[in-house]
Amino acid sequence: MANPAAATTDDNPLVYLKHHDNYSDDKLRGILRRVRTFAMVGASTHWRRPSFYAMKYLQHKGFRIIPVNPARGGDEILGERVYASIAEIPDQVQMVDIFRTSEEAYAITEEVIANKDAKGIEVLWMQLTVRNDPAAELAEAAGLEVVMNRCPKIEFGRLSGELSWAGVNSRIITAKSLRSPKA
Repeated sequence: MANPAAATTDDNPLVYLKHHDNYSDDKLRGILRRVRTFAMVGASTHWRRPSFYAMKYLQHKGFRIIPVNPARGGDEILGERVYASIAEIPDQVQMVDIFRTSEEAYAITEEVIANKDAKGIEVLWMQLTVRNDPAAELAEAAGLEVVMNRCPKIEFGRLSGELSWAGVNSRIITAKSLRSPKA
């Protein structure tokens, strides 16, 4: 796993934001209920890649995922056109999911902030193993809600109780029927 503040630059001193160590289920559930469309930066055209599988799963759960990949701009992934940058997306996106390295997250965050008003971006989400505290600090200062080192696919499944049915210990013991985060 990368250093939590790996993407520092001369202009960005080493920062560690403790409030990003843990997120409440209510916070994550709230984001997943509110968001309908998001850009996935680093989406892959290869079906074996985690970003491809996460995109497919989330599409089946009713989300619209717009893939962003500079090397694949103009291609198509799971029925969605791939854009080379966030600025090229013609539609509104409520969230940007960073499926790139921690080191790349800062530059992507700058692009998100530059386009947040035009695109309606409210949330910056960094995938598992992606944590960049200076980027999170910058995004929060710009008014964005930030989640780091989490996967929306995994969180959706965990919060809806699907992970326990897949044989993964969700640490939830209940006789109650669990509700989808979208409900």
